[in-house]
Amino acid sequence: MIHPTAIISPEAKIGSDVEVGPYCVIEANVSLGDRCKLHSHVVIHGHSEIGSDNEFFPFAAIGTKSQDLKYAGEPTALVIGDHNVFRENATVHRGTLEGSPTRIGSHNLCLAYSHIAHDCQVGNHVILSNNGTLAGHVHVDDHAIISGLSAVHQFCKVGAHSITGGISKIVQDIPPFTIVDGNPASVRGINQVGLQRRGFSEEDTRALRSAYKKLFLKKDSNLSEAIEAMDEDLKKNPQVAALLSFIADSERGIIR
Repeated sequence: MIHPTAIISPEAKIGSDVEVGPYCVIEANVSLGDRCKLHSHVVIHGHSEIGSDNEFFPFAAIGTKSQDLKYAGEPTALVIGDHNVFRENATVHRGTLEGSPTRIGSHNLCLAYSHIAHDCQVGNHVILSNNGTLAGHVHVDDHAIISGLSAVHQFCKVGAHSITGGISKIVQDIPPFTIVDGNPASVRGINQVGLQRRGFSEEDTRALRSAYKKLFLKKDSNLSEAIEAMDEDLKKNPQVAALLSFIADSERGIIR
């Protein structure tokens, strides 16, 4: 299952039923799980720990060193879960500091030319569309979608079940369950279609729409005052509570 033109370090650990196509390079300190598939011209650098059933398309560059100017050559790491797809020319960088790896969960889809920079923390079922770019230290929660040609500033957080419009500039945290779009981006509504597809109840969707109206429609209002004025029963809805908790924990501020 390994093409004769592939170059694999004897120090790499390769699982069972792995396919390695023409001209791939797997360096030392790479651990590649069972049933992974490298189509051709894929380069995986160490230290990279990669789970099972991942698929890498031509010219993906995985586990290359951090572009952070503070990086001093330490043996930093990348950890990837299971069932991920990295399309053509996708790039993923290791962490900057030893003991602080870049992490990617499972069931994610990284389309052509997408980029995950050093120290990012990406959850599960995330989609990075073509040329979607995450700067360093970005956190992306489960089921988020970064649309094509969108860029996320370093240290930003992307909330669960959110989606960005194409060619969006993200410089603050994206609230969960929302649609953001623009340059710079602003909140345009609740990601209602995405929530329906993922089985959220109509009650939860209505509660989130109500919260959206109170928090984001009056952009000239104070966000803390808007939260304080919200109905207590609305705040008790689990999804609204998650939204408010995300806002409270934000360090860069929330896109409105």
